[in-house]
Amino acid sequence: MNQSISNAVSGAVSVSGLVSIVVSLFCIWLSWWALQNLKLDLVIRNPQGTQGKLLQVLLAIVLGHFVAGFLLDYLTWSQMIRYMF
Repeated sequence: MNQSISNAVSGAVSVSGLVSIVVSLFCIWLSWWALQNLKLDLVIRNPQGTQGKLLQVLLAIVLGHFVAGFLLDYLTWSQMIRYMF
């Protein structure tokens, strides 16, 4: 009995982790795509240089992380609604 419960919990945790990874990578990619339209030459000296590209990558990671966090929180909250009634 305990083994089946352990397997069920392990499966749920692994699926949750996989969903989190996929959503995070998708949001980072989406942020990178959206940042391509941003005119960084107005803010930094050489946007095509190494430092300019690194700044774009870091901005995409930070923005994607916040968006993914929001989406994963929203998913968790929407799953909790079923326990309300």
